[in-house]
Amino acid sequence: MSDLADFSAVDLVEAYRLRKLSPVEVVEAVIARIDALEPKLNALWAYDPDEARKAAKASEARWAEGEPLGAIDGAPVTIKENIATKGTPVPLGCAAVPLVPAAADAPPAARTREAGGIILAKTTMPDYGMLSSGLSSFHKLARNPWDLSASPGGSSAGAGVAAAAGYGPLHIGTDIGGSIRLPAGWCGVVGLKPSAGRIPINPAFIGRVAGPMTRTVADTALYMSVLSKPDARDTMALPYADIPWLDLARDVKGLKIGLWLEAGFGQTVSEETEQAVKQAAKLFADAGAILEPVAPFLTREMIDGLDRFWRARGWEDVSRLAPEQQAQILPYIFDWIETAKDFSGRDVYTGFTQIESMRNALHAGLTGFDFILSPTAPTPSFPAEWASPINDPQKPFEHIAFTVAANMGGQPAISINCGYAANGLPIGLQIIGQPFDDIGVLRLARAFESLRPQQRPWPKVAA
Repeated sequence: MSDLADFSAVDLVEAYRLRKLSPVEVVEAVIARIDALEPKLNALWAYDPDEARKAAKASEARWAEGEPLGAIDGAPVTIKENIATKGTPVPLGCAAVPLVPAAADAPPAARTREAGGIILAKTTMPDYGMLSSGLSSFHKLARNPWDLSASPGGSSAGAGVAAAAGYGPLHIGTDIGGSIRLPAGWCGVVGLKPSAGRIPINPAFIGRVAGPMTRTVADTALYMSVLSKPDARDTMALPYADIPWLDLARDVKGLKIGLWLEAGFGQTVSEETEQAVKQAAKLFADAGAILEPVAPFLTREMIDGLDRFWRARGWEDVSRLAPEQQAQILPYIFDWIETAKDFSGRDVYTGFTQIESMRNALHAGLTGFDFILSPTAPTPSFPAEWASPINDPQKPFEHIAFTVAANMGGQPAISINCGYAANGLPIGLQIIGQPFDDIGVLRLARAFESLRPQQRPWPKVAA
């Protein structure tokens, strides 16, 4: 039998139903996996195995009575550190943030508990979630399980690591410019940025979403059936929709799919990445989809404007801190934010308007297509100690060209593995869907799972 830590959530729930497995033995297997690998990977914070054991026993009793709480009862889960869980501080990956216990579960954590998910730990992130890296002034450096010298990406760094390493089947991150999809791509897992407002969050903000990170599309769909349930605290949430999340069958024949290989700004796509994405597109074409190229539609003005707005937003918070607190912030992040102190109102406003420009550009780019395919990131991963792929705080977003527009536009987008670089690191394929077509994106990703070659075994980190 395979290691229980590697079982999917879909398979676990079915095994619980048939009385073939107990949540207690599954949680013990995951704890053993974590205890073996975590000293090298540094994916977790607020890890509480004893509490997980208690929750597993309660789940076991519910299954024995045939009364599970919900769709993921007994499935091990991790939750990104910036998603509040009652009684646990929310440091936002930053040593300057006071450690004040959260008063209540944020919506994704609340839905997880209500459905019986067993929360093992929070997952690590970089300062304020503003890096595509596992580098943090508060947490230890998170490392990629495929290669400990490589970054897992971010800002959902620990979540990507936990999914790839097999710290249970279900993990949740957040994404405002690619923070779910980028680590999913670099860690070889599935990462869904759902439609804006599809999963209630608190606090809500323009472009910010929570979403699942798992090893399979089916597990992502299962978790969406839980996380998408309503919560009145999110003032930007979509009306609840009873979506058939687990109905993933789809014939790709006749679908019109755009192939987007040049964003319009940012890093040049590496040859390895381009070839992997083109091969993925060919698999769809061979299955009957209609593939057409998509011309670049984003501009340098768009990302530079958004960069100004995000710097100004960060400086508004950081400027209020005492000098000794400012000194605790990761230097890369502080150097980036501090430049906003001299911005004019015009600088900030014209930056903010680029959100609309980016949204309109992606909407136009999707016109005439059912979906767009692109690289998740322009290149495979980079050194773990770097803050970003080019490691320059004044050019922080060259690598998010393919991911950020879906945040600003609100469209659903998913990353799924489509190949490996010569050094063995995974390469992510991004699928962007039409507004609100979350189930369509999941179905196309599931179709790709059935079309792509057999995946390499999950990484086994050396002891």
